[in-house]
Amino acid sequence: MVDLAGQHGRIQVELDAALLSAANAGAYIQGPEVKTFATELANYLDVAHVIPCANGTDALQIALMALGLKPGDEVITATFTYVATAEVIALLGLTPVLVDVRPDTFSLDLDQVRAAIGPKTKAVVPVHLYGQAADMEALMQLAQDHSLFVVEDCAQAIGSTYTFSDGRKAKVGTIGHIGCTSFFPSKNLGCMGDGGAMYTQDAALAEQLRMIANHGQKVKYRHDVIGCNSRLDTLQAAVLRVKLPHLNAYIQARQEAAAYYDTGLSQIEGVIVPARTSASTHVFHQYTLQVKNGQRDALKAHLEAAGIPSMIYYPWPLHAQPAFASDRYPVGAFPVAERLCHEVLSLPMHTELTAEIQDHIIHTIQSFYHI
Repeated sequence: MVDLAGQHGRIQVELDAALLSAANAGAYIQGPEVKTFATELANYLDVAHVIPCANGTDALQIALMALGLKPGDEVITATFTYVATAEVIALLGLTPVLVDVRPDTFSLDLDQVRAAIGPKTKAVVPVHLYGQAADMEALMQLAQDHSLFVVEDCAQAIGSTYTFSDGRKAKVGTIGHIGCTSFFPSKNLGCMGDGGAMYTQDAALAEQLRMIANHGQKVKYRHDVIGCNSRLDTLQAAVLRVKLPHLNAYIQARQEAAAYYDTGLSQIEGVIVPARTSASTHVFHQYTLQVKNGQRDALKAHLEAAGIPSMIYYPWPLHAQPAFASDRYPVGAFPVAERLCHEVLSLPMHTELTAEIQDHIIHTIQSFYHI
């Protein structure tokens, strides 16, 4: 599904030098590489503040903690996402309110968001799933109308650009009140372990995020709020500093690979290639098909028999998970998400794909459909 060895091989000299330099400096916790990376990422995103942390899940949790929400407050998010998005809501004693997604782009169905807003609703967490943005302009207007916070889960979409109706452009994660990302190795910008970051244009929120991530302290040994210990490792920051200048090239390689897949697969009846929204660039963290007519699992097995990996992101919606089961969400409550969980299939997608590799994948899928 990914080829990190191939990607790292192209920049091995830079990586080796960066890791050796960071190791020799001896500042393994909150070393200068962390602060420098935060500044460089802020410049890339054109955002005022970047606060690195230990991983993407921590980023989401700290973001919600910084908003001052109280137990019982409701936070709306998608039922078709990775568990971390809703997990942190529940961990904080907040109430996750799940809604369905759009059948084309898999992003929040804003009509359902609107219908789910109640007196306890305090925030919305849109998920920029697979690599392109949710309908952020409409969502931000809805949030403004109801005085809601917006925390963007952009773990799969770093580098994606959103274009507003007036022509203004912004990177995902910089539009809502706080953006959260992950640097898990397989992400478009990945390190060699765990890592994450939060970003915001709001100085007061940035101060709160930094404080919470550092045991709730601004001044050493003075703890103003209950916080946690969530730090981006200095060695991981060194890796990310090397890879960040290559991010646009990585995105372009993924987009070219997606276009190549499209050419070979878009004419197959029973297969729907990824939709693109005109408002957002797609950075293709995943290239995800919808396989119709109940043939997804058979196609997956066919690919496996040919030595081709594929993945199902995700096999169950959150409301069908035992951890989130509720009478509020019976089977059939979210038909789009429930259908997608039986149809989505992600193909190999990374920066090292060649035409030869993709041709093998495409021809194997075509052979399944006797083309």
